Amino acid sequence: MGYSLIVAILLSGAAQKAADLLRTGFYFFVILGIMVLVHEFGHFLVAKLCGVRVETFSIGFGKRLFGFRRGDTDYRLSLLPFGGYVKMSGEQPGEVTTGEAGEFASHPRWQRVLIALAGPVFNFILAFFLMLAVGLYHHEVPEGFQGPAVVDYVTAGSPAAKAGVQTGDTIVHFESKENPDWQEIFARSSIFAKDRVHISYLHEGQRVDTMVGPEVTTDVSPYPLEVLGMIARAQQHPVGALQVMPDTPASRAGLQDGDQILTIDGLQLHSVDALLSYLSDTKGKPSVLRVLRNGSQLDLHITPEMGDIGGGHQQYRLGFRPARTPVQVGHLPLPAAIKYSWDENVRLSRLIVDVIHGMFTRRVSVKSVSGPVGIFQEVGMASEMGNWPLVQVMASISLNLGIFNLLPFPILDGGMILFLLIESILRRDLSQVWKERIYQAAFILLLLFAALIIFNDFSKLPMFHH
Repeated sequence: MGYSLIVAILLSGAAQKAADLLRTGFYFFVILGIMVLVHEFGHFLVAKLCGVRVETFSIGFGKRLFGFRRGDTDYRLSLLPFGGYVKMSGEQPGEVTTGEAGEFASHPRWQRVLIALAGPVFNFILAFFLMLAVGLYHHEVPEGFQGPAVVDYVTAGSPAAKAGVQTGDTIVHFESKENPDWQEIFARSSIFAKDRVHISYLHEGQRVDTMVGPEVTTDVSPYPLEVLGMIARAQQHPVGALQVMPDTPASRAGLQDGDQILTIDGLQLHSVDALLSYLSDTKGKPSVLRVLRNGSQLDLHITPEMGDIGGGHQQYRLGFRPARTPVQVGHLPLPAAIKYSWDENVRLSRLIVDVIHGMFTRRVSVKSVSGPVGIFQEVGMASEMGNWPLVQVMASISLNLGIFNLLPFPILDGGMILFLLIESILRRDLSQVWKERIYQAAFILLLLFAALIIFNDFSKLPMFHH
């Protein structure tokens, strides 16, 4: 009886994991399919508008299942209905051309540049509207960002620290706003990022009036308030460890999934930002974590390690994925939602460009870049949190696809644009044989790069860690 119960539980857990895997796989292929389909539709639409003969518009890849022909175009559904492609007459290198007006190569170079740009631009448009929908219908705000603006941590040596602000103080006046919440402070600090502003804070019941401002003009941070050294208390609860990464300081110290970090060296912090700032201030010295596990408190001795956090930036970290901050959901008015979508897309785009630039300048390791397996994991985690996080992941993937395709690398849209610009400067077409060789070499390099990214993806999985 006992054994049968254990087997039933194990089978139940395996069935649940299989169901989760199938659900994630479904979302993964659908999301990537939509991204690719939107990209190709951009090429298709602009090609049609320019009068280029589009021979095939396929939903999916592989063998043609069914479809219909309208004009010169075969609209088809193919065997693998995820993504799609557009085949234009005379588009492929090495393809025999006759000089007919409908062929891709017969059109002015500026039109061909527009056709190449259309795919990435449609990805950017999709990302904008996805984030616009998030702003309009599901704008999430951390619970601590509404109500009194309590400071969770003050960075050592920062302008806020020099002004006397301490952990646990409450900002009661910022610029011209009395009793602001953190959202209002973020917005106003963005406006006055280069100026000193009047602030008032409560410290042990006493109100202190002072001025604070960045010591050096900076446009790096999307929230210039961070430059002042004040970390907002984003939640009332301790930081939770959702997933402890293998072979990290956290795993070696004995931190487990589901633990709550009550204090670090006796200091109560309520956000990962505050925790990371503290680790930076202490320069990675050994610390003591007091954690809550199954109702009991225990102390863990831990030594942070320096690691790459993206964009070529190094930071002390512990090695766990935090539990999601409790949020309150609101609905932004249309103008505010438009601004929110624009700001989020710009922020994500800058991050993607920084990572790409960092890879070429060797400031960012290729190991920090995620491929299909990494994206699969991100989709899985987003799907566990609901539909709206999936929409945000879709926007991020769409931006990645658009920016990646604009890289000036043969085979990609950016490579085609580069060739067309060179030909425009030379006022003649480049040798077709020479271009074919370049495309062949680029294809091999792209396959090798993809293989490296996929290998890195698999190497990060827990099953490959000892």
